[in-house]
Amino acid sequence: MTMKNESTVNEFVLEGLTDKPELQLPLFLLFQGIYGVTVVGNMGMILLITFNSKLQSPMYFFLSNLSSLDLFYSSVVTPKLLGNFLWDKNVISYNGCMTQLFFFCVFAIAECYMLTAMAYDRYVAICSPLLYNVTMSQMICNLLVTGVYIIALFAAMAHTICMTRLSFCGDNVIHHYFCDISPLLKLSCSSTHINELLVMLVGGFNVLTTTVPIIISYAFILSNILRIPSAEGRSKAFGTCGSHLTAVGVFYGSIIFMYFKPASSSNMSQEKVASVFYTTVIPMLNPLIYSLRNKDVKNVLWNVMGMKCRSSQVRSHNH
Repeated sequence: MTMKNESTVNEFVLEGLTDKPELQLPLFLLFQGIYGVTVVGNMGMILLITFNSKLQSPMYFFLSNLSSLDLFYSSVVTPKLLGNFLWDKNVISYNGCMTQLFFFCVFAIAECYMLTAMAYDRYVAICSPLLYNVTMSQMICNLLVTGVYIIALFAAMAHTICMTRLSFCGDNVIHHYFCDISPLLKLSCSSTHINELLVMLVGGFNVLTTTVPIIISYAFILSNILRIPSAEGRSKAFGTCGSHLTAVGVFYGSIIFMYFKPASSSNMSQEKVASVFYTTVIPMLNPLIYSLRNKDVKNVLWNVMGMKCRSSQVRSHNH
């Protein structure tokens, strides 16, 4: 099916985070550092889980997928943001803008559902430990992850197809640092009613179908943990959930701050700050949260680093 695009604008200009020249270099160095930590942290987590036999449980399978999402999610937005600090006029083509919007939606929505799948994994591990290996078999894990990507792809396609049906004529300056739905709708010179309705319906559906299972899972988990007689047992059970709960809190906290505030208090500079946290800081934080709070990941990491140190000492001794 060919889609007729009535757009008279064939490129957009991304306004970026700030127009103050003195801030451009410090911000470029800051976000380059954040992006570097994000890439190294998430790639490190993926490699650690893939090649270590001690991290082959379903929990780490989901964590590896979460790290992949964070890596791609950040890479869709941050390189263009870095360009804003280097060039006077950061131009993105119409097709490039729609592509960025599509992939941003895919990875942002998939992250919500991946965190929900991880909550279900923790629920099974604590509430039905004897059935864990059967309930969370490799086939079930693969199905859950496939489901996550299918839902994300369909939702992203709905947003992107509706966006390509809009007309853009005249003003082509996007008052943001990437092609997000809200700033694009403000530029359109045709009716955005269907798009706004879609944001409410798809957004509402995604929030409900991800937050409700997480809340229910943790209600059961908490109830189960409180019945454990020993303090050590309770502490261990809380420990297996701590990293995931922190990641969920940080992710959904930023979403609530960005999307669930009164329209009167909303301004573009606030939205940009919230988006920075959402698109660049969280993908960097997730591997740090899991590596600092998770005992198994820390042990494997120390072992790998210890082996590297020993091998470099042996090489230097031989020389």
